[in-house]
Amino acid sequence: MNQEQIRELLYQALETEMGGVQVYETAIECAVNEDLKEEWEEYLEQTKEHVEKMRQVLESVGLDLETETPGRKVVRHIGESLVKAMTMARKEGDPAAAELVAAECIVHAETKDHMNWELIGEILKKNGKTGMEVMKKAHKEVEDEEDEHLYHTMGWSRELWMKSLGLPAVIPPPEEKQDVKTMMEAARAKESRSRATVRSRPAQARTARSSKSRASSSSKKSSRKSSKKPSSRRQS
Repeated sequence: MNQEQIRELLYQALETEMGGVQVYETAIECAVNEDLKEEWEEYLEQTKEHVEKMRQVLESVGLDLETETPGRKVVRHIGESLVKAMTMARKEGDPAAAELVAAECIVHAETKDHMNWELIGEILKKNGKTGMEVMKKAHKEVEDEEDEHLYHTMGWSRELWMKSLGLPAVIPPPEEKQDVKTMMEAARAKESRSRATVRSRPAQARTARSSKSRASSSSKKSSRKSSKKPSSRRQS
């Protein structure tokens, strides 16, 4: 394996987690939905723990935590740009729009983060030598949390967009309700929400027709009553 690129990946992974803390701190300020805010607060605490785990990983393989690499600088720039994007959205004064931007920014950040840990997993599969115990432990503890961060926030981003478009939205998203942690589970959750919204349309249509029918019936009764003339008594 290319040892130089392994070191590059580890430095980028550390920088991604560090930037992730700033992304979540800013996103929480943009959150309107209380369930979403609570979830992001949980993810923030987990991301802070991931920073410490990555520091331990780098130290365990003899890497200087402060070393700069071209890739690390790029990762930092992207993280700072995501924070600026959310700040810009908040200043526009539309809370719902800012919340949606925050969800998209987290998806961007977590896509990179998720790939970093996936690649670390591939390194561990190929590298059977000793000295990787810290990395193996960190990967085992972090992997499921990273899956949840990405797939759940992708669900939130989709549903917030659906809501903003005036389309049927499922909030909280099925990814959260089903506690999705894999790509396959995410696909099933997305499919289930499609079935749920399809089923809800006939029900909504029936409700609308029923309301219209009741209103029409009430109007007809009122019309019949008003058309009846009061009977006049014959005077003797």
